[in-house]
Amino acid sequence: MRLSTGVPGFDELVDGGLLRDRLYIVSGPPGSGKTTFCSQFLTKGIFEGETALYVSMHESESEIVRDMTNFEFGFDQAVNSGKLKFMDVFESETKRFLASSRGTGDSPDSVENLSNKLVSFIESNNIDRVVIDSTMLLEYFFSTEVEQLITFLTRLKRADATILLISEMTDPTSYSDGHYLAHGVIFMHNYLESGGMTRGVQIIKMRGTKIDCNIRPVEFSERGLHVNPSETVQT
Repeated sequence: MRLSTGVPGFDELVDGGLLRDRLYIVSGPPGSGKTTFCSQFLTKGIFEGETALYVSMHESESEIVRDMTNFEFGFDQAVNSGKLKFMDVFESETKRFLASSRGTGDSPDSVENLSNKLVSFIESNNIDRVVIDSTMLLEYFFSTEVEQLITFLTRLKRADATILLISEMTDPTSYSDGHYLAHGVIFMHNYLESGGMTRGVQIIKMRGTKIDCNIRPVEFSERGLHVNPSETVQT
């Protein structure tokens, strides 16, 4: 019942892959590889015969496609298959979809409505893998109250899909309520040193899984992110 992430070397850190139908948070600073990691995850699912959804509030569909097709892990093939759906939060069609039928504008009237709309779309379209980029989605529509985040994540956890939620967290020791609620937390590191940028990945937590908690080196290549599970980043 484990899913391959499509990121070479990573699955070895999580006992062979991610458990299906669970919620995982992918955290890290800008430029650490979060979007690429999640795009490889979705692409792998398409190649396995699954369907996928990318919900974005940072980039448009065309921008994501352009950036990811610079790599050779097959994102363009996933897009052309028709099995990868996009939701751009800033597009009027998506705003209307997420808004409540009882509302008067293009924004959802509650966190419950937003999460229910997303989960309903996921399950009615038999979507297997989901990426939500990012937790700032709630800040865009609502305030950042803890109770709203808890409501949102609790509903997502019950969806019949494996969901990666991107979080713009820069300090792996500054845990949020979301990290406690999620089934797993993956942290993408980057360090600017005299020799250049050093990147790494660390499994902060993963329920039901034997994990490697060391920071393992991550590199960008023509085929996307690659993890070296046999080496350790010295901090």
